[in-house]
Amino acid sequence: MMIDGLKAISNERRLEILAWLKDPRAHFREQMWGDLVDDGVCGLFIAEKLGVSQPTASQHLNLLVNANLLIPKRIKQWTFYRRNEEAIGHLKRAIADDL
Repeated sequence: MMIDGLKAISNERRLEILAWLKDPRAHFREQMWGDLVDDGVCGLFIAEKLGVSQPTASQHLNLLVNANLLIPKRIKQWTFYRRNEEAIGHLKRAIADDL
């Protein structure tokens, strides 16, 4: 878990995503489907904010999901992402303990 987490946060773009999702209402406009906080932010909105294509954003998001730092949720044909605060806290503690 720690290795995957470190790989996931080793990229500035992925750190930006995690920072934006900490307070999604401050960084994203309201969505037609899904609540920004409860359901997460649509991957298309994240790609738009990053200024990258949807496939590129998906690669970043998948790395964060695989590291368990984001929780994906399907609504209709879209995937929404929110932070996994428990896993992020665990990674922070593991880093602090190992350093």
